[in-house]
Amino acid sequence: MPFYHKLGNIPHKRHIQFRKPDGSLYYEQLFGTIGFDGMSTNSYHEQRPTQVKEIKKQYSVAPKIALKNNIKSYRLKGFQIKPEQDFLESRKTVLVNSDCAIILAAPKQSTNDYFYKNTDADELIFIHKGTGKLRTMFGNLDFKYGDYLLVPRGIIYKIDFDTEDNRLFIVESHRPIYTPKRYRNWFGQLLEHSPFCERDIRRPEALETYNESGDFLIKVKKQGDIIEMVYASHPFDVVGYDGYNYPYAFSIHDFEPITGRIHQPPPVHQTFETDAFVVCSFVPRLYDYHPESIPAPYNHSNIDSDEVLYYVDGDFMSRNDIDAGHISLHPAGIPHGPHPGAAERSIGKTKTDELAVMVDTFKPLMVTEEAMKIADEDYHKSWL
Repeated sequence: MPFYHKLGNIPHKRHIQFRKPDGSLYYEQLFGTIGFDGMSTNSYHEQRPTQVKEIKKQYSVAPKIALKNNIKSYRLKGFQIKPEQDFLESRKTVLVNSDCAIILAAPKQSTNDYFYKNTDADELIFIHKGTGKLRTMFGNLDFKYGDYLLVPRGIIYKIDFDTEDNRLFIVESHRPIYTPKRYRNWFGQLLEHSPFCERDIRRPEALETYNESGDFLIKVKKQGDIIEMVYASHPFDVVGYDGYNYPYAFSIHDFEPITGRIHQPPPVHQTFETDAFVVCSFVPRLYDYHPESIPAPYNHSNIDSDEVLYYVDGDFMSRNDIDAGHISLHPAGIPHGPHPGAAERSIGKTKTDELAVMVDTFKPLMVTEEAMKIADEDYHKSWL
């Protein structure tokens, strides 16, 4: 995060004595990334956060690759991913490279029996369907349709759903996820031309603090495996923290689109970035207002990146036969553009109501076996 946040009770200096009412010490933990050079948070715990009682089973959740070297465009019908009871079991990786994984999930139940921690990747969870509460060691966040939940790597969390009808689009990133640097000044403040500002970013407000000993199951993801670990104390035992490294929420509905007289390129829709991929938000907006404008995008060649579009809602003007939950994959190496008739249909239109999330990766994406189960094999012919 580009700005400072404090929650709960903390001492007036770092790394000094901070005592409980009975005179014993709280246990300080520096929670940081990129060694000691990245964003960090100092948290204070009722019990030592290092108490591992048992390491139980370990099993692989690494995706099975169907196409390693792919140049074919695909449409994936995301809502064909079947709902499953468990949050982790419902997560199906459809596209992956060494920097990120793109995942679809339709969990029916909350994480009642365990906590979860991804040690390898930041998680960007987009809520397509469902409402509920993200509960973390650094506090809670309510979520609803259209929310991005950004959970930095290593944060222990649970996720509570209000109903069984939930659809998630998840990006796991092995690189830290930031707001775009061109929207920030050298202090980290979001600038006036940014399509969102700090007021739109929801930070954790409610801090759950438990001082309990026992057996607490943490499912830890590391290098493609889930490792079940039993902690001796409740992981939500933080009494206070401050810093820059914490989960937050941002609604796609709070993204303010940048428009112009002629068609604007995809970077104006950028919402998040890493040094390996970007995430963009396409939201309802006014169309181009040059008297001879063509609002539909021009044909362009994917030379340096794979383009993934996740269609959320509305009428996506550049595509034919696209429904909510569909994913289009346009791989590097070949051009793509509006479907036949789309450019002509867009002329004279004044606005669009489309809602979509785009991920552009700088390394090729491999297509998994889970993706092939929901793939339209003839999509690449749809420009004929």
